[in-house]
Amino acid sequence: MKYQQLTEGQRYQISVLRDDNLSCREIGIRIGVSKSTVSRELRRNGVPECYAPENAQRLCEQRRMTAAKRSVSQNVIDFVVFALGWKWSPEQISAVAKVIGLSVSHEWIYQYVMADKVRGGGLFTHLRQGKRRYRKGYGQKRGRIPDAVSIELRPPVVDERSRLGDREADLVLGKQGTGAIVTLAERKSRIYLTKKVFSKDAVEVSSAIISLLSDYRDVCHTITFDNGLEFSEHKAIAKALEADTYFAHPYASHERGLNENTNGLLRQFIPKGTDLRTVSEEDLQRYQGALNSRPRKCLGFRQPSVVFAELRMAA
Repeated sequence: MKYQQLTEGQRYQISVLRDDNLSCREIGIRIGVSKSTVSRELRRNGVPECYAPENAQRLCEQRRMTAAKRSVSQNVIDFVVFALGWKWSPEQISAVAKVIGLSVSHEWIYQYVMADKVRGGGLFTHLRQGKRRYRKGYGQKRGRIPDAVSIELRPPVVDERSRLGDREADLVLGKQGTGAIVTLAERKSRIYLTKKVFSKDAVEVSSAIISLLSDYRDVCHTITFDNGLEFSEHKAIAKALEADTYFAHPYASHERGLNENTNGLLRQFIPKGTDLRTVSEEDLQRYQGALNSRPRKCLGFRQPSVVFAELRMAA
């Protein structure tokens, strides 16, 4: 487990647990961090036989402020702020900065953002705060999908990501009764497509998927769904797109991990519980463009839109 930045609340937990004579390992288990994180915290922010959480928090914030003031050109800072506005992670920003001739580490970016937060700034709001799980149906029960083909029968080439045209499908839900967003993630290029629908009606969802992929029939081999009844019109989708459709096992979101992860990125723009009537199609396309222009570590920090275009041209 890697070293993690501690929150103020975790520092107070460390203080209480330390008073109970728990070991660093036991404290780490209780608060969800590694043994080395706890040990490093006590070493850096405490004094022999004494650990005061309020003083530890103050020392940490002082170090962040000092680190953020280290000599970095204004051009670099401007680029960092610009890229944060597009929801790029510090690691992505650092990698692209290197490509365009700038030099900044992702550690420095984190420190700069945290120092900005201490000063009352809002740069931290652009950082991804961790994935939240959300329900898939406002109480709608899952039932049997007719003629569903199990993911176990999906060809191995899909798992290998060796070709363009294998997609994962899902719905991102808005506030109850305000619609949903159909999302499609392509496994090799990571290109991401989205479209608003008024409801989870299977016919409406299938029409949206066909509309999204109608211009990509040449690179549309398979689509993998979850077991929501909104995908029960999969045969109509398969026929219209000349593609094969498969279904993941129930409650096995990891079998569509790319789509789940990218939906989490979309939630940075459209938080859980958003009234989708306030999100225009133009807004959604702008968010989609931002995600497809976002450098991805798995692509060597290249952009999905660029990778998709190159692979399609070569196909």
